[in-house]
Amino acid sequence: MKRAFITGVTGQDGAYLAKFLVSKGYKVFGGYRRGSTRNFWRLHYLDVKKDIELVPIDLIDQTSIIQALKLSEPDEVYNLAAQSFVGVSFDEAIATGEVSGLGVTRILDSIRIVNPKIKFYQASTSEMFGDALPPQGMDTPFMPNSPYATAKLYAHWVTKSYRKGYGMYTCCGILFNHESPIRGIEFVTKKITDGVARIKMGFIDKIYLGNLDAKRDWGFAGDYVEAMWKMMGQSTPDDFVIATGESHTVREFCEEAFSCVQLDYKKYVEVDKKFFRPNDVHYLLGDPSKAKKELGWEPKTKFKALVKMMVEADLEKYKNPAKFTEHFIKHI
Repeated sequence: MKRAFITGVTGQDGAYLAKFLVSKGYKVFGGYRRGSTRNFWRLHYLDVKKDIELVPIDLIDQTSIIQALKLSEPDEVYNLAAQSFVGVSFDEAIATGEVSGLGVTRILDSIRIVNPKIKFYQASTSEMFGDALPPQGMDTPFMPNSPYATAKLYAHWVTKSYRKGYGMYTCCGILFNHESPIRGIEFVTKKITDGVARIKMGFIDKIYLGNLDAKRDWGFAGDYVEAMWKMMGQSTPDDFVIATGESHTVREFCEEAFSCVQLDYKKYVEVDKKFFRPNDVHYLLGDPSKAKKELGWEPKTKFKALVKMMVEADLEKYKNPAKFTEHFIKHI
């Protein structure tokens, strides 16, 4: 039985990846950050918490990482932990660099010390491309626009450095935006679908958003974790762009989400400039052709189906709150 360690297992991608790897017969260890409140609701929502072993880990403390690796003895490590909010990274730039950048170096060096044969996956991001002209693919220059993207770019390159310098199996997935019903409320897609549900239920009258003209390549997180696993199964480690190859504006996302409940978004959405980022990325459109050719991976979930899935899940949580945990409904 293969053994996998997932950092950031309580996040969207971590929970979906845990579910996927369990279905593939893995023994899964989930790394989580100790805190006053344990944030396991996504694992409960996907009904996977019972199938994995949770291990505390702190990416700022290398001793903690080494202990987690010795305990879990993994064949594969998937690093999905990060300070992952672009807007927050402007307020907490140093903390973002410590976790999303140097934290990756600590993991890589811990693997080198404990067992350099462990395979390593790094969650890179399309934000690293910044304002590079679309479509963004493997040959597109990186132009990070935020402390988050800059930290992620450092992590991306240090992962490649350990591959080349130590001969370790390390790979990076440059994932474009990917969403799901368990997306955090901090992200604009979830803010929209949650807002649609609350407006439909009569809890609120409007939602307030930033730049409605920003374009993003949105896919389904459940599809994207399969690509991570496929990257780890190659004979030679390499890096891949994971995307749908389609781009939509935030405005289009609003229009589609409100149409799911037969409402006109123009009556319920207001732009508030306080939600604009200091350096916004305007247009992200991924080129997943390499992943299709070499991994045999393609996204299964289309844009409209993704939006509908998220809206329906948010409506369900407000119609039947007893079926969900306190964490899942805390935004009423």
